Amino acid sequence: MSVRIHPSAIIEDNVSIGKDSSIWDNVHIRHSTHIGEECIVGEKTYIAYGVKIGDRVKINAFVYICNAVTIEDGVMISASTTFTNDRFPRATTSDLKHLRPSAPDEHTLPTLVREGATIGAGCTIGNDLTIGRFAMIGMGSLVTKSVPDFHLAMGHPAKSVGCVCRCGQLLKRFPVEGNFDEPEIVCTTCGLKYRITKGEVIELIPPV
Repeated sequence: MSVRIHPSAIIEDNVSIGKDSSIWDNVHIRHSTHIGEECIVGEKTYIAYGVKIGDRVKINAFVYICNAVTIEDGVMISASTTFTNDRFPRATTSDLKHLRPSAPDEHTLPTLVREGATIGAGCTIGNDLTIGRFAMIGMGSLVTKSVPDFHLAMGHPAKSVGCVCRCGQLLKRFPVEGNFDEPEIVCTTCGLKYRITKGEVIELIPPV
């Protein structure tokens, strides 16, 4: 095993970290979390308990990942991104006399980030949603609903404005209104080909 953990990092019990991963300074990883191989967790990032993170995931500095978040392989999460898992949070009971427990309950909702997706710096990610394969979220966006595969979404709230290639380059800007079809789009950077059918982006020949 060649895991690199900075001396200032806090790694709680029952955390699994895959080989060749790096955990940088002042990171806090709570118990029962899994981090895959060849991952990077940037400084001052907090990862709650029970989080599942795949292989070759890049997490930049000052990221907050809460319980009920799953991150698949090859995801990029840029600096100062915050995940959430409760749509109606309260600190106390209705009479203000008792703190509500922090443990997951029926209000704790999941978030899934699919393989290859990128989340730009300073984003806030809602819950009960999925960010699709190789989707890209523009910096500073507020994601309140699911984002389809290969879509580029941005804004407050985030909306799909185009689609991107596996390599990250913009393939096409979407029209302001309505879905549309495109029989073939070729990425000018890497040559991969796609089709758009009613807004759904489909790979024609995925790389092996």
